[in-house]
Amino acid sequence: MTPGRTEDDDPSASDTSHDRPPSYEKDRIPASEISYDINVPYRKQSEGYERFTRGRTEFPQYLPTWEPELFFQEFPTFKFHDPALRANKEKPHLFKPGVTARDVTPKMGTILTGVKLQDLSSEGKDELALLIVERKVVVLREQSEFLHSGPKFQQEFMSYFGKLSVQPVSGAVKGYPEFHIIHRDDNEDEIAKFLEHKSTSTLWHHDVSYERQPPGYIMLGILACPDVGGDTVFANTAEAYNRLSPEFRKFVDRLKAVHSSANMIAHTKAMNGIVRSDPIDSTHPIVRVHPVSGERAIFLNAEFLKSIVDLRDQEKEVITKFLMDHMIKGHDFQARVQWEKHAVVMIDGRTTLHTATIDYDSRVQARHLFRLAAMTEVPISVADSEHERTTYITYLD
Repeated sequence: MTPGRTEDDDPSASDTSHDRPPSYEKDRIPASEISYDINVPYRKQSEGYERFTRGRTEFPQYLPTWEPELFFQEFPTFKFHDPALRANKEKPHLFKPGVTARDVTPKMGTILTGVKLQDLSSEGKDELALLIVERKVVVLREQSEFLHSGPKFQQEFMSYFGKLSVQPVSGAVKGYPEFHIIHRDDNEDEIAKFLEHKSTSTLWHHDVSYERQPPGYIMLGILACPDVGGDTVFANTAEAYNRLSPEFRKFVDRLKAVHSSANMIAHTKAMNGIVRSDPIDSTHPIVRVHPVSGERAIFLNAEFLKSIVDLRDQEKEVITKFLMDHMIKGHDFQARVQWEKHAVVMIDGRTTLHTATIDYDSRVQARHLFRLAAMTEVPISVADSEHERTTYITYLD
């Protein structure tokens, strides 16, 4: 099951049938390059295009901006205590009277109605964190008040779940570089150009997995979306790990991969986009252990993969293709979440892989959302987890 659509109370906010301003066609930048990720703009657009999009969005403050004076160093390692570990397992502060829940699939995804994010107490946030760990994807419907609360409030809200990542190349909210803005509006020419070279628009990935402490709790705020299409598909990478044979699990348990932002940054520079950090390389276990649930999950994506430690290139290619195909084709451990305007989606980046789908006509309706990504623990390997467990048992004895 997927969350249904609701009629928009303000048709002018999402209706894209307005005529283009006369200057739009002649001012817009032609889509002559192939985008690294077709869902994201990588540079400032023409003034005509910006006037056009600003005139038909409910959230003009969240249109992408690039501030060339900003530059960020690699985030230093920090201590992290997962809020889910503090949560009451019964979740009384989250599931208050009037809150309803239904599942997207039996094992993954929950849709909540009646939660007011802006009013959640600390205990409620802890319980929301635990639900995200348990269900991997949580859709919170009817969050217009939260989405209109402004970037300062939203940033403070997400900082409760971890320190916020800064995306190095994409557009952000002016003055709030932690916001990663996904905005596609009337870019059919660019999509067509992309599909001349690619057979699909899907790009399965973990968000910014190259960080030393990759995001665990991730928020997507849906500012505008098509009535039909533009969904995101999530794969449960813990269940994907469980489906592997015991012998193969033993093999991948030992492997580590180097994740890098170098390709993304090189592409942005080639497109004359603005880059806000140097490339980051981080080495992570291909199988990570969740600090709350204890689940083991595959932590690998082709977007940021640079190498697999101690494997030759051909061996890396074979392992990567098998694991990616396994996760991508495992429809029985996936959930397709249908976007709904004014919804907020929160996911556990440690146990999910995801991709957007470009199957809608951006001339008719825009797809506009923001992402805030809270970094959590340094990924825990199977070996490190077993060592900690052995040490703890020895201590008890």
